[in-house]
Amino acid sequence: MSKSIILIVLISAFIWIQCAENVIAPDEKPARALSTMEKSVVTAGNQFGFQLFQEVMKNETETNVFISPLSVSMALGMTLNGANGSTYNAMQKTLQFTGLTSTEINESYKSLIELLTGLDYGVQFDIANSIWYRQNYTIETDFVNLNKTYFGAQVQGLDFNSPGAPQTINKWVNDNTNGKIPQIIDGQIDPMTLLFLINAIYFKGIWTYQFDKNATADEPFYLADGSAVTCKMMKQSADFLYAENDLFQAVDLPYHNQKFRMLILLPKPGKSTQQVIEQLNYENWNQWVKSLAKLKGDVQLPRFKMEYKITLNEALQSLGMGIAFSDGADFTKMYKPGNLFISEVKHKTFVEVNEEGTEAAAVTSVEMRFTSVGPSDSFLMRIDRPFIFAIHENHSETILFIGKIGAPGNE
Repeated sequence: MSKSIILIVLISAFIWIQCAENVIAPDEKPARALSTMEKSVVTAGNQFGFQLFQEVMKNETETNVFISPLSVSMALGMTLNGANGSTYNAMQKTLQFTGLTSTEINESYKSLIELLTGLDYGVQFDIANSIWYRQNYTIETDFVNLNKTYFGAQVQGLDFNSPGAPQTINKWVNDNTNGKIPQIIDGQIDPMTLLFLINAIYFKGIWTYQFDKNATADEPFYLADGSAVTCKMMKQSADFLYAENDLFQAVDLPYHNQKFRMLILLPKPGKSTQQVIEQLNYENWNQWVKSLAKLKGDVQLPRFKMEYKITLNEALQSLGMGIAFSDGADFTKMYKPGNLFISEVKHKTFVEVNEEGTEAAAVTSVEMRFTSVGPSDSFLMRIDRPFIFAIHENHSETILFIGKIGAPGNE
């Protein structure tokens, strides 16, 4: 595979029904309308997603970046149920949930999970949540029940001192990402760790109009510095939803019955992906999507595959969640004695785009540890140039993935 150097944004988002023709199977029910609270949570999630992506891009030196705002939001949403006082307020504000009660947030997450996972019988989209805690410690019952009820979380106690504990958690991750992300925990579990809150997302969609493999050919892909690498360029001609402005060209490629879609943003010559990213916010995104109109055209898209991982501590602290990562954190709704803080938010993703469609997965792990003044239990003492693209669904506007890729591989 050639060395990466393209810029991509993979945003799985639910956009507007009027932007596309929906093809509904005879036995498939049309998607229901979102409630006011669901719309609020979707809007909050998208705003958080764009801000998180921009924050990551400020310090990311990798040429390829790919994150799932939805996965991060859900893992932190479960964590929010254990936060209290100013810690809760800071997390609520960072997640863009200001003005919503905890009940409204939880209920909207629950109904959104049900909506997202049942929209298209021809697209596999799975969401799974789990909480793993150190055996012999009492986790607050309300915290457990909230996450079981609203997030469908599997909650399980484990002997974290056992050599097999990481493998147990990693097996759950592997199973719930269809083998695309084999593990989230590296090595043994830190003796100060009390629990992990984990979200896993898996997506597999077949193009409505598949690319002809016989038309795929080795062609140059021009990098940001003007040099070129060889990529497998896929090609097709059809009627697409298309738009352009002074900054970029945009084309929307549908999956199956056209609920889930991939929006590609290709900067105009002389423009950069960074200039597009600087304009990437909730208001502009909606305006760009609304401007799409059906037009016959030719699309040439590189085939690519990538894995990505990042620790999101710095980005989340910069967005206003600093207290949750400090000794001043209050997670007494999770563990009554307190003395807990978020030690690490680890994020891993996978994406592959080829002639048949797209496969993507994400895992987010929120690790909670005791502070230095915690319990004294003995075992606790140790396209042809950089471009942007997005996968989205036509109904609820929820962002699922956002990322950056270096260069398409030559597989």
